[in-house]
Amino acid sequence: MSSWIEVLNPNIQSRLGHIKYALIDFDGTISVIRQGWEDVMIPLMIEMICEGKPPTPEIEQEVREYVDYSTGILTMKQMQWLAEAVHRYGLAKHPKRPQEYKRIYNERLLVRVEERLRKLVNDELNPDDLMIMGSRNLLEELNRRNVVMYLASGTDHEYVSREAEALKITQHFDNRIYGALDHTETHTKEKIIQGILDDNNLRGDHLLVVGDGPVEIRNAKFREAIALGVATDEVKRCGLNLHKRERLIAAGADLIIPDFARVKDLIGYLFGN
Repeated sequence: MSSWIEVLNPNIQSRLGHIKYALIDFDGTISVIRQGWEDVMIPLMIEMICEGKPPTPEIEQEVREYVDYSTGILTMKQMQWLAEAVHRYGLAKHPKRPQEYKRIYNERLLVRVEERLRKLVNDELNPDDLMIMGSRNLLEELNRRNVVMYLASGTDHEYVSREAEALKITQHFDNRIYGALDHTETHTKEKIIQGILDDNNLRGDHLLVVGDGPVEIRNAKFREAIALGVATDEVKRCGLNLHKRERLIAAGADLIIPDFARVKDLIGYLFGN
């Protein structure tokens, strides 16, 4: 076992070697198309809560802590929290519905996203330039081992499907790509994990959950799946992000890696070779 793989659960090794299914988070784990989304969401939330008034340190801290804690959750859930916070602080004279906050957020974030997709279309970037290092190799290695893979994101389903297509990875997931649907919670990571295990009559150690956010890691641990945290510096697309690492430790990750650059080591460890 390489020290490159940080083992946080001392009992995990006895549970490895049985993986048949994998749920893989998209944004920040595989894709960096939406890298920097926090830099859009945090100022938006502060702006909507304060509505032109100077933010207090309390408001700034609460927003930052919530965004950090909720990374990986459905965007609409985050906007529902924002609507509640706007009401609770009472500074805004014109509070909006969660759907309107989400529309504004998407408009601002899509400026960045569309520019990156444009560069892909114009061959200014290759798909791998917008992926965490080694992630394509991970998907190919899991596919070789006949692992059934699911792709999940808190981002809207239409965007996840389009961005996965742009990265040329959809063939690894068939119709098992799940983005957020506003009017139903069937695509939450909690429900997807539950469905994979229950529908296929699996033990927890048959399912590998791979993600950079606390939501999928917490949900994996609740159902006794194997929780692999990916704490990557998204700007560099490789190397360890210490803040992500701390967040994943707090969520209960069994294992943490900085990226997928040493995918052979990772696969060998996960499958007990």
